[in-house]
Amino acid sequence: MRTEGDTWDIVSSVGMTALGVAAARAIETKRPDALVHDEYAAPFVVASSDSDMNRLITDPTLWSQIPFTSGFIGYRSKFFDDFFLSAAAAGVTQAVILAAGLDARAYRLDWPRDEVVFEIDQPKVLEFKRQVLAESGAEPRSDRHEVAVDLRDDWPAALVAAGFDPTSPTAWSAEGLLPYLPGAAQDALFARIGRLSAPGSRLAVETIDTTVDICRIADQESELLKDTPFGKVDLASLFYTDDRTDPAELLTTHGWTTSSLGLRELATRYDRPLAPVPEPLAEMFDSTQYLTAIKPS
Repeated sequence: MRTEGDTWDIVSSVGMTALGVAAARAIETKRPDALVHDEYAAPFVVASSDSDMNRLITDPTLWSQIPFTSGFIGYRSKFFDDFFLSAAAAGVTQAVILAAGLDARAYRLDWPRDEVVFEIDQPKVLEFKRQVLAESGAEPRSDRHEVAVDLRDDWPAALVAAGFDPTSPTAWSAEGLLPYLPGAAQDALFARIGRLSAPGSRLAVETIDTTVDICRIADQESELLKDTPFGKVDLASLFYTDDRTDPAELLTTHGWTTSSLGLRELATRYDRPLAPVPEPLAEMFDSTQYLTAIKPS
């Protein structure tokens, strides 16, 4: 179970979910109709030495058994890729990736020359990521800055110390993050983003309907996936299920203009049919929204 101030590396606790997402992106990259191409995803999995995740990315017979690898991560990754590139094209030259995990956008996206990208995550996660990328000879396509801090702590101070400019419009992302924060920390996260965001800033967030019993769904997911490489990831023990404000409501109240899309709408936007998934994942997917917000100039 989660505890106050708990930490993790890439093969434990919340870090293991980041590794699972990297595995799913590696599989997405191999699809003939891939929505994203992430050449760094597979090296992250290999470097982890986790036998189950390595088996997953090398054995295609497993892919159809695990809904997470049947295209879901492709839709999600494409949404956030498009968000950042759209913001950059509009002249937003500063980006912050909250809970960056093994996200390699600073390396694989075609950023403008002057784009500054800040990645916030646990120290051990960022250290692992840095080592793998350095060993592969990867070079970032942006001015990348690591911010090694827990999002439950005073991350704004660490972000500013790393060179963040609160007077410049910013593109923020919170991808696959909110269930791993206590309700109070989630609400504080948005309040802090608001204070740090100059007019013209943008935010993309993956949200889950607050009326959904996420703990029940997580328990059922764990049962569904127990005999797969994801079986060691007990989502129910990692998610926080306390009360929290709906992000769209919170942002709108503070003057942001918001819009959202469901997973099925993303499938239509990207012209790739959504593969059938079993319950309870279908309920989880149907309750997931991809929220975009803009702070008026």
